[in-house]
Amino acid sequence: MTQYKSDFLRILSERGFIHQISDESGLDDLFRTQTVTGYIGYDPTAASLHVGHLTQTMMLHWMQETGHRPIALMGGGTGMIGDPSFKDEARKLLTNEGIQENLAGLRRSFARYLRFGDGPKDAIMADNADWLLDLNYVAFLRDVGRHFSVNRMLSFDSVKLRLDREQSLSFLEFNYMILQAYDFVELNKRYDCRLQLGGSDQWGNIINGIDLGHRMGTPQLFALTSPLLTTASGAKMGKSANGAVWLNPDMLSPYEFWQYWRNTEDADVGRFLKLFTTLPMDEIARLEALGGAEINEAKKQLASAVTAKLHGEAAALEAAETARKTFEEGALAETLPTVELPASEFSAGLGLLSALVAAGLAGSNGEARRHVKGGAVRLNDEQIEDERRMIGESDLSSGVAKLSVGRKKHVLLRPVG
Repeated sequence: MTQYKSDFLRILSERGFIHQISDESGLDDLFRTQTVTGYIGYDPTAASLHVGHLTQTMMLHWMQETGHRPIALMGGGTGMIGDPSFKDEARKLLTNEGIQENLAGLRRSFARYLRFGDGPKDAIMADNADWLLDLNYVAFLRDVGRHFSVNRMLSFDSVKLRLDREQSLSFLEFNYMILQAYDFVELNKRYDCRLQLGGSDQWGNIINGIDLGHRMGTPQLFALTSPLLTTASGAKMGKSANGAVWLNPDMLSPYEFWQYWRNTEDADVGRFLKLFTTLPMDEIARLEALGGAEINEAKKQLASAVTAKLHGEAAALEAAETARKTFEEGALAETLPTVELPASEFSAGLGLLSALVAAGLAGSNGEARRHVKGGAVRLNDEQIEDERRMIGESDLSSGVAKLSVGRKKHVLLRPVG
């Protein structure tokens, strides 16, 4: 492992964030001797970040914690095109109204990780729509487009993948990498930004920006990428059985977020503590060394630390207490995720399979039926073996019914209306 002299690169290295750097010694010297501004771009394809974005966002967090200035670049302009990198088909084009709604949600996601303001080391929320939407096309082609080789662009893995599969790559998408490269140059001009960070799949795009900067007369620019994260079993980070693990609480409750981390695979606990918490390294080493049943305590600490960072200490404590009541006492914790259904369905009798699907505990009636046959389904903590079972008003306790699949997935059904 490279021994870095700057605090920022040393912390990123020991915590497992670094995959590749364009000039290690040069960037290390820059962080050691100057206040560095660096950025990561986020396209507004949804109204919230999800767990898959956390690695990058934590890098911005550590940049600020070590005395430097991070930029969270919102892709209000490039979002109108969509990043084609490693996609099999074009993204659905977003309207300007949809982009603005998503940008408002993304800003809320950052509030717990970065300190924004007007000071020299306060984080900046920039939007590339500010410079991309007013570009003069002919002037842009003359001043910027002339620096790009189509032959080289065709050699990028993200482009070759689409072409090798004989899948269409539109001229609109082909322009995306030019606009992303131009973002780096524009951020350098506006904020003296010297570094772009991203996942390892963005290496080619970032190097494009460095090359464009060199041709357009910027100071030396730098690239730093992190490994693309998967779980020990190979699953992609940010996805759960019920879909994306969102950061905004109106899209995923703090309890469900806490539970996602509590369910971390044993082999991932140490790695995730380093990447997604700010716990000291000696404490992480102690937790990582736990074995047997004690590893569950490390998972709880991981879940509580990550949840507290995002949602606050009170929400993390409440989530942990809800889990304790649910799993250790078998009690009905009213802070469990709740699904509201028409009261008339309980009066007439709500089918068990339909309830499992409505609660998000199964993706289809067929999957729900398999859960029942496998003995995984419980209603108010009693195992249900009859797939034709109806849930009625007599099953309500304190106005709710608790529906569970396995030991870790629980939802409260609440009649309304």
